[in-house]
Amino acid sequence: MKKNNLSGMGRQGGASALTMMVMVLFFGGLLTLVIKLGPAYLDDITIQEALESLDGTEGLSKMGPAQVRTLMNKRLSVNNVRGFDAKNISVEKDGELVVIKVDYEVRNNLFSNVDTVVHFKHEYEMKGK
Repeated sequence: MKKNNLSGMGRQGGASALTMMVMVLFFGGLLTLVIKLGPAYLDDITIQEALESLDGTEGLSKMGPAQVRTLMNKRLSVNNVRGFDAKNISVEKDGELVVIKVDYEVRNNLFSNVDTVVHFKHEYEMKGK
């Protein structure tokens, strides 16, 4: 009869306390980055959608830069984008074609004296009706 060797089972264990601590710190840091940077990217997506919705706006090619900024501020206010400054929007006209450029950065405090900087830059060419 064969005898079962169970001594090998004692050597099989789960992750050590050090491994678990490293995993918790890694995933905790990753979660912190997502929580801190996620809203900036969500706001940028909302800004892009608001800019894209300007395409085909009645009288867009006749509006001045200040009017386009005012229109954008209204759309962003409705979508609850608060930290965006309309001065980051530049409007250039080329006949019927309107070129809108957005260039801005978002700064967040990560922890203590460590900050994050996220830079966004978009350019749109559109025509009004």
